[in-house]
Amino acid sequence: MFRHSKVLITKLKNLSFQGSWRSRGSSAVERAQQYTVGHKIHGFTVKEVTAVPDLFLTSVKLSHDATGAQYLHAARDDSNNLFSVQFRTTPMDSTGVPHILEHTVLCGSQRFPCRDPFFKMLNRSLSTFMNAFTASDYTMYPFSTQNAKDFQNLLSVYLDAVFFPCLRELDFCQEGWRLEHETPTDPSSRLMFKGVVFNEMKGVFSDNESLYAQHLQNKLLPDHTYAVVSGGAPLDIPDLTWEQLKHFHATHYHPSNARFFTYGDLPLEQHLQQIEKEALSKFERTEPNTAVPPQAHWDKPRVDHVTCRPDALAPDPMKQNTLCMSYLLGDITDTFEAFTLSLLSSLMISGPNSPFYKALIEPEIGSDFSSSVGFDGSTRQASFTIGLQVLTGFLTGFEEEQIEALLHKIEIQMKHQSTSFGLALASYIASCWNHDGDPVQLLKISENVSRFQQCLKENPRYLQDKVQHYFKDNTHRLTLTMSPDERFLEKQAEAEEQKLQEKIQNLSDADHKDIYEKAQDASCLPALKVSDIEPIIPYTPVQLGTAGGVPVQCCEQPTNGMVYFRAMCNLNSLPEDLKIYVPLFCSVITKLGCGELDYRQQAQRIELKTGGMSVSPQIIPDTDQLDLYEQGIMLSSSCLERNLPDMFQLWSDIFNRLVFFQETEKEIFKSLRPAGDLQRDGPGEIAELTDLTSVLRKLPRIKRHLLNPENMRCAVNATPQKMSDAAGEVERFMGNIAANRKERKPVRPTVVERALDPQAGSSASRKLISEPHFKPCQMKTYFQLPFNVNFVSECVRTVPFSHADYASLCILARMMTAKFLHGEIREKGGAYGGGARMGGGGLFSFYSYRDPNSTQTLSAFRGGVEWARAGKFTQQDIDEAKLSVFSAVDAPVAPSDKGLGRFLNGITDEMKQRHRERLFAVTNKNLTDVAGRYLGVGQQTCGVAILGPENESIRKDPSWVVK
Repeated sequence: MFRHSKVLITKLKNLSFQGSWRSRGSSAVERAQQYTVGHKIHGFTVKEVTAVPDLFLTSVKLSHDATGAQYLHAARDDSNNLFSVQFRTTPMDSTGVPHILEHTVLCGSQRFPCRDPFFKMLNRSLSTFMNAFTASDYTMYPFSTQNAKDFQNLLSVYLDAVFFPCLRELDFCQEGWRLEHETPTDPSSRLMFKGVVFNEMKGVFSDNESLYAQHLQNKLLPDHTYAVVSGGAPLDIPDLTWEQLKHFHATHYHPSNARFFTYGDLPLEQHLQQIEKEALSKFERTEPNTAVPPQAHWDKPRVDHVTCRPDALAPDPMKQNTLCMSYLLGDITDTFEAFTLSLLSSLMISGPNSPFYKALIEPEIGSDFSSSVGFDGSTRQASFTIGLQVLTGFLTGFEEEQIEALLHKIEIQMKHQSTSFGLALASYIASCWNHDGDPVQLLKISENVSRFQQCLKENPRYLQDKVQHYFKDNTHRLTLTMSPDERFLEKQAEAEEQKLQEKIQNLSDADHKDIYEKAQDASCLPALKVSDIEPIIPYTPVQLGTAGGVPVQCCEQPTNGMVYFRAMCNLNSLPEDLKIYVPLFCSVITKLGCGELDYRQQAQRIELKTGGMSVSPQIIPDTDQLDLYEQGIMLSSSCLERNLPDMFQLWSDIFNRLVFFQETEKEIFKSLRPAGDLQRDGPGEIAELTDLTSVLRKLPRIKRHLLNPENMRCAVNATPQKMSDAAGEVERFMGNIAANRKERKPVRPTVVERALDPQAGSSASRKLISEPHFKPCQMKTYFQLPFNVNFVSECVRTVPFSHADYASLCILARMMTAKFLHGEIREKGGAYGGGARMGGGGLFSFYSYRDPNSTQTLSAFRGGVEWARAGKFTQQDIDEAKLSVFSAVDAPVAPSDKGLGRFLNGITDEMKQRHRERLFAVTNKNLTDVAGRYLGVGQQTCGVAILGPENESIRKDPSWVVK
């Protein structure tokens, strides 16, 4: 997977405390603190042991004696253990060699020579995460799991993959690029480029923002590896040879160029012993030549221009130009300076109180910030990018309350509990550590905050001085513009065709051959057994009560001093003509101003007193019947325990004293305009209206229907010690908004009530809408879009969650993906991915993405059904599918989200346990039966949709609706 990595201060939102998930005699943190500097462990030497109380962990830094490999262990009482190994990968051309290598090493290794062990392990493991990433200057291979045996199995596969891969030519052709006939079975059909990475990067650069971000980096840092496309430029990828790929592996994938990271509560000694035995003991130290030198500083600013494809989805076709100024900053290994600059970036661009928002968005110089805007610490020298040169105002300084709000946000982010903390941690330290910075220093967030506050105290102009140095006086500045070119796609196609003809001219008759071979036996891979899975789910206790007549669910959890509030408001009484405006209403309702606060003051208050306040539209399917659903909006917010009254006062003011019809609405709407809104009367159109009066008049009407306690239910997650306080605040909140309560008649005649607690006999209920006269129909729709690749899907109506066959369809989807569709769609078809999934609303879906094929993929979907109906699978295939499904079912849930499934969907622990038992009981006969009964041609109503480039054959086919 290729990613543009942006290390912003907002990445701290994932670096948040996660409570202990299993008890031990002594905690992982305590055990780690017993290590001493100089201690020898399985070929490693301890270099540093550091307590990091901010993040409730102890770090142990080691180095490998023989190879010099660097190692960091973060001991923390979290059972979702993570392993990661990263290599500094610094290509000097745009053939995508590190990206293609990342894919190819996962296609088989010495101990595990089967095809695609990475994908096969998804079905033989209870992993909570498995993937790999190629950044601009490093490649990372992380996985996480809650099971100790599974951790050892995955570690074996990952170590063998990166250090001892097969790197077969066949796999290089599959994952990188190859020439293949458009119809593989017809040698007379035209030749074309195929390959997983080739199609992935065509998809990446079909997005104008990704294209712009890549150009920006290439041109701001032109002297070394950042001048090229590490993921691969589509026209350069076909220049990469198999020999070059193997050479890059030999020079970059060596322990001397590696950084190992482990996280969690498993013993460090076991990790070190396994890594030494299975990998590092077989290497000697080398001196890798992979360091990135500093970019030479320019003596004067530069200006450049690039072109892109016209955006057919832009609300205003005349407003498609992008202009940014990018400044080269300091070295990211200076962790405090990078911390300060990321804070400064947030102060300059975040929210309506920021100087850049006032200077660029409000005067309508631009409709929104580019995604490239802000601090970027993913390269050795950081950069800051903004839309236009409006820096003069910053020399007057920032308001103290702005800085206080930003530091409060950091405190919130440190306390909020995440289920993927290890992965977030690995990503957070990756860039700094990659350039030999100190990853532990990066984690000392409170120390950096204190030092920052001291700098402000000692020098009131501290931030202004930074602005002067890094921006006003900085001559390493690039002004890059991008504008659409009507012939952009045509020129791309011509260049690809020219490259294709160059390759074809060099082919001999012997080169025209079938490059596919059958998948090899996967029995060499380690695997868990279904018997390793816990048969009974852990129980999540909740208490159901009321506050002011409104149902309230309370869930006591170790939330680390945070309180989480949600409220669901159904929209059953909302007139049909207003429903199209509900997403817009949700977007602006917390941003208009309320009470005595204008919209700027409200934004500041939300940052000072909460972890964020949001409103989102919801459509929730019933668990028992198709075509029965709840429609509404969900209010969400969180805060530190000390700020409970302030958070609920903000909600009270939104309910009671919302500010409408002030001059700021147009600016707010413009900043919220969603790209690609396909609704003709949706927000994309609204943002371009010159007179917003008609739209603004609808918002108070929507508010009267939606912000109505009569239609509400609430949920609160807090610590046991604070739950009574939280419940009291909810009670006061309901009292404050009681005047909004009004019983309104539902617009739809058929409303079905579902008890919130069926076993308690309570009168509290969810009110769902029934569609008794809805008649689904077969439909095939093609959306012609300015993409280079296709996105293909087919959906079939099956059964709801509570149906006995639902579990069998879940297992079938996973098994069909792993054992049939992956081979047909990715390996043979060249798509980036594809498969099948069973949805909670009763839809069984087939899908592919970044796919060079369209109708051929639909044939693969049908082939998968016939494969399943014929029973062409083994008991081992079924067991692997069960493991894969259970890894998702048993994924860790953060304390903030415990009980949320019950609150929103009405899925109780008893229902989850029943579903679990049905998953365990699925048999071969169950799978062939549901494949024929629900997925066979003509058995159920299905819908087909394809998003992709112009397709002449589909356009001529009358069975398709072309949009």
